[in-house]
Amino acid sequence: MIKKPLLAFAFLLVAWQAFAQTAPDQQALFTAGENGYKSYRIPALIRAKNGALIAFCEGRKDGAGDAGNIDLLMKRSTDNGKTWGAQQVVWDDGTNTCGNPCPVLDEETGEILLLLTQNGGDVPEKDIITKKSGSTRTVWLSRSTDDGLTWAKPVNITQTTKKPEWGWYATGPGVGIQIKHGPRKGRLVIPCDFSYDDPNGKVRNGPFEYGSHAIYSDDHGKTWQLGGIITPKMNECQVVELTDGNGTLLMNMRSYFGRGHRAQSLSYDGGVSWTAPEDIDELVEPVCQAAVLRYEPTGKKAKPAMLFLNPASTTKRHNLTLRASFDNGETWPVIKTIFPGPSAYSSLAALPDGRILCLYEAGKTGAYEQIIFQTITPQWLFADRK
Repeated sequence: MIKKPLLAFAFLLVAWQAFAQTAPDQQALFTAGENGYKSYRIPALIRAKNGALIAFCEGRKDGAGDAGNIDLLMKRSTDNGKTWGAQQVVWDDGTNTCGNPCPVLDEETGEILLLLTQNGGDVPEKDIITKKSGSTRTVWLSRSTDDGLTWAKPVNITQTTKKPEWGWYATGPGVGIQIKHGPRKGRLVIPCDFSYDDPNGKVRNGPFEYGSHAIYSDDHGKTWQLGGIITPKMNECQVVELTDGNGTLLMNMRSYFGRGHRAQSLSYDGGVSWTAPEDIDELVEPVCQAAVLRYEPTGKKAKPAMLFLNPASTTKRHNLTLRASFDNGETWPVIKTIFPGPSAYSSLAALPDGRILCLYEAGKTGAYEQIIFQTITPQWLFADRK
């Protein structure tokens, strides 16, 4: 008789072998322990107007924790991700924490706007939330006018994008969007989250809560305004434009309701206000970040889709799964495993020929061992769709 541990291992081995035979190409862009950084986290991926790909992440010198000496890094590719240039530092503020990259392409000007956050490296999130630190989390903006080759020194935009009473704050992480249709066409929208005082809240075992929100710009990133908030128990989020032609926005959010699902909210005014959050039962999550992308496939008969990528589990961060919806997130008929092992945060982009690009955290024994870049063909993703 085969013992249960051996049987389980055999099934796992078969699953991995099958996955290896069918999964698209993968390459590690950032590996923990290299170039003086103990870990790399929080990936963000964007395609410049000239076609260059820019992969951002945090380089954490002190370890995998969210506080400490953290730099904002990038790599760049000019051949659709086949090869990548050397690792570059976008922002190093000494021993402080610089991170939460959330870039957006202004397709009208060609500029890439990079939203970021900063706080003291010796100040953990819990102290910022509980207002026990002498400093707080601030919001910053850098920009590139040469398709990601160089980046302007970040400027502080906290005054117009964060309420004084808020504690924690995060841009993205992931990417922002530019509205393509409707009366607010051209608006840049960045998904964000924050913490706030709530006498009935339970964040960090105290009277605090989390919420999601948007910030936006109608003048190509010269000035930024605070959009509507989505509460309670919402957190890291990504925004996508629906296909109704009116510029309706959908915010997909990390949820702290404890029900093991993502949540979503809609905006009919470009992010100025949002509907109350609702569970998305099909999108299970272990409380983690996720990536969402509006996908425009090639071919006359191809339908626009919404892509969603996250660790599809209610128990732990593993089983990174890519889904597709053809009805603005009402149903998700396409589902494929991207990485069956430990995996966490991710970002999505696409090429003009329809190939899908994924940048995500993963590893053999832990989710934060590497940041992997993966190219997926639409033929592989939609192979089972009739």
